Amino acid sequence: MPSQITPCLWFDGQAEEAANFYTSFFKDGKVIQKHYYGEEGKETHGHDAGSVMIVEFELNGQRFTALNGGPQFKFNEAISFRVECEDQEELDHYWQKLSDGGDPAKQQCGWVGDKFGVFWQIIPKAVSKMLSDPDTAKSRRTFKVMLGMKKLDIVALEAAYKG
Repeated sequence: MPSQITPCLWFDGQAEEAANFYTSFFKDGKVIQKHYYGEEGKETHGHDAGSVMIVEFELNGQRFTALNGGPQFKFNEAISFRVECEDQEELDHYWQKLSDGGDPAKQQCGWVGDKFGVFWQIIPKAVSKMLSDPDTAKSRRTFKVMLGMKKLDIVALEAAYKG
């Protein structure tokens, strides 16, 4: 059953570029459709008729909308998308793609800001179990090690978890 919630990402002219970028390396990534600005409302939106207004796309079964809204709003760390990875190879794949052109200063604990300013959490699926373990010594060790990482290292996290 498709989700009733679709995140809308506000871009300043890069909606199509961003959708094409993301769909190029996410599993089952695809552009679904594009909508274009018309002459109607130009006095409000300021975009040329025929330019891309919205791109609907899908990543790993999750739908997104990319809107060319203008320069009024910028992305920040307050919103991010979590990508749970099965293994280090998958984690490395997403990290490499999303960090290319992003701001290295904004990378910590699996978080990465991409070249469009969108934030992602690239994490192993197992990390949730490790951090919520009722054995607080295990979860604290794991969290402490994770705090020192940019890209997460599954082997190091598992070693900390096991003690």
